[in-house]
Amino acid sequence: MTLRFALTIIRHGETRYNKEKLLQGQGVDEPLSEMGFKQAEAAGQFLQHVKFTHVFSSDLQRAKQTAAVILANNWHKDIEIIYDTRLRERKYGVAEGNPLSQLRAMAKAAGTQCPSFTPPGGETLEQVRNRIKDFFQYVCQLIMDQYSQQSHPRQVQRATASNGFQTASDTLSAQKRHLDDSNISSVTQDSDVDLVAQVLVVSHGAYMRTWIKYLVDDLHCTFSPDLTKSQIFSGSPNTGISNFIVSLEAENCKPDINCIYINKHEHLETVNIAIDFSPQQGVLDI
Repeated sequence: MTLRFALTIIRHGETRYNKEKLLQGQGVDEPLSEMGFKQAEAAGQFLQHVKFTHVFSSDLQRAKQTAAVILANNWHKDIEIIYDTRLRERKYGVAEGNPLSQLRAMAKAAGTQCPSFTPPGGETLEQVRNRIKDFFQYVCQLIMDQYSQQSHPRQVQRATASNGFQTASDTLSAQKRHLDDSNISSVTQDSDVDLVAQVLVVSHGAYMRTWIKYLVDDLHCTFSPDLTKSQIFSGSPNTGISNFIVSLEAENCKPDINCIYINKHEHLETVNIAIDFSPQQGVLDI
């Protein structure tokens, strides 16, 4: 039997350090700026109809505040946010609190480039990837274990009003007005296939970019043919939203993953927020 769940990944809202292009990493636990709260509000309104069954967030303040604002705008508020240290931003060691330009200069002096450069006391990309892999495998196993515990799985799958399980068509109805035709048609070839869970994850820019690379390189995630490689691997703006359908089978250790959209930020236009973002900025502006 194939189980499918929706995975929504969101970058936290803007902080003062983001605005001033200073590295935060894990050592600088900065709260959201006024703009950051507005961005989180807009993301919450965009996702207000989605009945999340699981919500995870980094335990750093900027992510926790973003997750709280998103859920405050959701029609289905009765859900606990799980704070997980595996969702923290990449650790940048001695570079934290300093300008991004300084990190780039350190990388150049070492004969390499960002983001592959690891400053003293920082995490390597492989270490970040291992955190991502561990968390994602945990979520997949959690979904499978919770589903298997249900005494009447087919009945539970369709009982959307009582327990939050949704169908793919439910997901489309909630987000249809925000998606173009190509995105809508790529959700799944069988729109009647049930989604057993809706998972929301709030994390960080560099972390999310490494997560996308893991999904592509290790799990062969599929994307719309209209997307270029640079679009797929560009960084996310603050409160950029990516959405995936994850298919699980007990006998297959690797899930099948289909990207519905990536780094979506049109929701910010509803509150007239100007996007000051470039792909290179998004890689490091954390």
